Amino acid sequence: MADAETDSLTAEQQACLALWAVPGLGPRTLVALRAFADGRLAPLASTPVRDWVSDAPVSPQVRQKLAAVAGLPALAERLLEQCRRSGTRVAFADERAYPERLRDVEDAPPLLFFRGQPGPPRRRVAMVGSRRPDQGFLPFARSLARQVAEGGVGVVSGAAAGVDRACHWGALDARGETWAFLGSALDALDPAQARLLPHFLERGGVFFSELPPGVRASTTTFPRRNRLISGASDAVLVVRAGAESGSLYTARAGRAQGRPVLAMPGDVRQEGAAGCNALLREGHASACLDVKDVWRAVGVDPGWMVAPGREDSWARLSAEARGAYAVLDRIPRTFDEVLTGSTLTPAALVSALVELEMTGLVLQHPGRLYEKL
Repeated sequence: MADAETDSLTAEQQACLALWAVPGLGPRTLVALRAFADGRLAPLASTPVRDWVSDAPVSPQVRQKLAAVAGLPALAERLLEQCRRSGTRVAFADERAYPERLRDVEDAPPLLFFRGQPGPPRRRVAMVGSRRPDQGFLPFARSLARQVAEGGVGVVSGAAAGVDRACHWGALDARGETWAFLGSALDALDPAQARLLPHFLERGGVFFSELPPGVRASTTTFPRRNRLISGASDAVLVVRAGAESGSLYTARAGRAQGRPVLAMPGDVRQEGAAGCNALLREGHASACLDVKDVWRAVGVDPGWMVAPGREDSWARLSAEARGAYAVLDRIPRTFDEVLTGSTLTPAALVSALVELEMTGLVLQHPGRLYEKL
């Protein structure tokens, strides 16, 4: 596929982008449309919508919305123009800018809109919490996120006021990478998020949204957004949450996605800690008492990770190292298994693995076992 970041889209990408912008059309409907078009969306882009919409496997509401679209390529171009005006780019699920862990989520979006520059592959933790925690808690949350990031772990959250924003700032304090998944389109930020964005971009943060240009936040977009926060992460930490905190949706999504869920216990007299304490009491989360519990949950020793401030390390990798990295996964593989899955010679693979180890992207276990980090 063409690189969507260059605004040069294939017919498949055009169809995907245009269909994704149709209100009410979600990931499952997109899968059904792909099956309807014999496994590819491109034929739908090369044919007027009126010629196939009556037979399409969509709800009556979506069919009505589609009937108002003359052609998918023109709609895709209008969306791209809106993205250009706001400095937004598009990452399809098979592209490097798309979060790797999110690809495995059942109802992951086929594309994301983003601003910023995603860094090299690394382990990441979702750090979420209440908008109004108990007095004096936010400096603690910021300090904890800074410690997490100093170990080379990325911090993922939702850019909401309170704990979320404190965790983003903590990661930025450490020159670490932090991702924010928003409940609105990136050209429809609320004033506080708009003020935060320049600081994010300047210091290496990334804003993501699954929502196409022009869509404002609502009571329905925030719960949907939370599955992306957990899905893009290796673990979820609820830092502080009351009984009705929206961050509990992220914990629930993380559990459904098979992510380890942690919660920080709080004083039982504090209403702002009731949600965390309930997660622990019900066995839905493990206790997090310090930063080492976070590192353990995402499966790292800080010495293995890509250190903060080295976000350009991926760009400097050789083609051989990138090829070897694509073969590896998070189950340790023998040298021969990696060799079989790659197109490299044994000598080239040895060199590539050494390069990956030195960059902090691969860990070698005893017995020449290699694990992707």
